[in-house]
Amino acid sequence: MASQSSTAVIVGSLRKESFSLKIAKALTTLAPSSLQLDVITLNGLSFYNQDLEATPPVDWVSFRDRVRKTDAVLFVTPEYNRSVPGVLKNAIDVGSRPYGQSVFNGKPGGVISNSPGAIGGFGANHHLRQSLVFLNVPVLQQPEAYIGGIGDAFDEKGDLVKASLREFLAAYVKAFDTWVARYRK
Repeated sequence: MASQSSTAVIVGSLRKESFSLKIAKALTTLAPSSLQLDVITLNGLSFYNQDLEATPPVDWVSFRDRVRKTDAVLFVTPEYNRSVPGVLKNAIDVGSRPYGQSVFNGKPGGVISNSPGAIGGFGANHHLRQSLVFLNVPVLQQPEAYIGGIGDAFDEKGDLVKASLREFLAAYVKAFDTWVARYRK
C-alpha cells in the first residue's frame, strides 16, 4: 500500500455558495486514495495583529495546528481586484507568524484560482504564488489551474456537473499527488 499524504485545502472565500468551496469539495471526491484532503474554510479566523502574538487567539492556534499537521497545502481562491481576497491574505499572515515559525514552511503546495470571467483568476493565482515563494512553499507548476467561466460548473446542490472541469480537476489533483509524493518523508 502506498503511503498517504494529508493536504490542507484552504478556501479563499467566505461566501456560503463560494465556487472555491465547491471546487475544494469536488477535489475531495476526485483525489486518489494516497491523498487525504482536509478542506479548511476561513470563517471565524480573526485578523492578524502582532500585538496578540504573546497569547494568540484560539482561532489562530486552531488554524495553525490544523495546517501544521498536514504534509502539503493547496489554495483554492477567487480573484478580487486582480489579487487574492483579504481573508486569504490574513490566513497566510496568521499561519506564517511569528517569523521563523511558519506552518507553511517547506510544504509542497498548489494554487487553483477561479472566476466567472474568462481569465480564471490569473492575477490572484500569481499574487499568491509570489507570497508562497517567500514562505518556502514549492508550488506545483504544471498543470496551471486558472478556472474561468465557473458560473455553470455546479448544479443547485453544489455538485460538479461540467464534465470538462471534472476531467481537469481529476488530472490536476493526480498531478498534485505526484508533486506531494516527491516531498513525502
